[in-house]
Amino acid sequence: MVKRLVPDGLWQLFQRVVPEVPSRPQGGGRRRYGDREVLAAIIFVATTGCTWAQVPPIFGPSGATAHRRFAEWSKARVWAKLHRLVLEELGSRGDLDWSRCAIDSVNMRALKGGKLTGPNPVDRGKKRSKIHLITERTGLSLSVGVSAANLHDSQALEPLVRGIPPIRSRRGPRRRKPAKLHGDKGYDYAHLWKWLRERGIRHRIARKGIESSKRLGRHRWVIERTMAWLAGYRRLHRRYERKAEHFLAFTSIACTLICYRRLAN
Repeated sequence: MVKRLVPDGLWQLFQRVVPEVPSRPQGGGRRRYGDREVLAAIIFVATTGCTWAQVPPIFGPSGATAHRRFAEWSKARVWAKLHRLVLEELGSRGDLDWSRCAIDSVNMRALKGGKLTGPNPVDRGKKRSKIHLITERTGLSLSVGVSAANLHDSQALEPLVRGIPPIRSRRGPRRRKPAKLHGDKGYDYAHLWKWLRERGIRHRIARKGIESSKRLGRHRWVIERTMAWLAGYRRLHRRYERKAEHFLAFTSIACTLICYRRLAN
């Protein structure tokens, strides 16, 4: 089970970003469970959507141990580093297509409230959070963020574009900006057009009152498929985490595993 959830290739990448094991005083104490077993338990929670208390004993560490290590690694930004490392490997193989990228968001119910939640204007004001994504042409996520549901999509564009890390290419310098960015009418603002042009990014954003967002479907369906891939990680069906960094961590884990599938193939 552990090797199936954490294959050797993913484990080798994870070892490059995980913090060193803290030294413990000699003379007793409980054995520290290995990071690979704990990582497998965390991925099991992300995939199945179970609670920490429901983590099966087959992994070794208890749900409380897995949650404690998850919180430690989230604080150390391990998941963002792992996502970037997988993108680096894909980029060095030439498996990232920067010619047409897309931006979009999806929101989900926040059952326990917490930071970065807000009333959803189209769901009777119930508390929700949004996941914002930028994907490259084939649907692999380059940048991910979380916000309250009442944050307008247009306000997430600049942070998401800035959040794309410099990624290796098979030839030439590192890249961190798409050649062209597709978006729906939620991003149709003159200041965003100008901001993108100043950075040398062409835009294809549906214009309000002029054209339908459906005209972009030929290219934007890719990011919608990525949202469907994220829905395969049941921990993201609802937001159960009070801490926003923990919800973002599960989102980063899902994005990393989606990218790793491409790398493994």
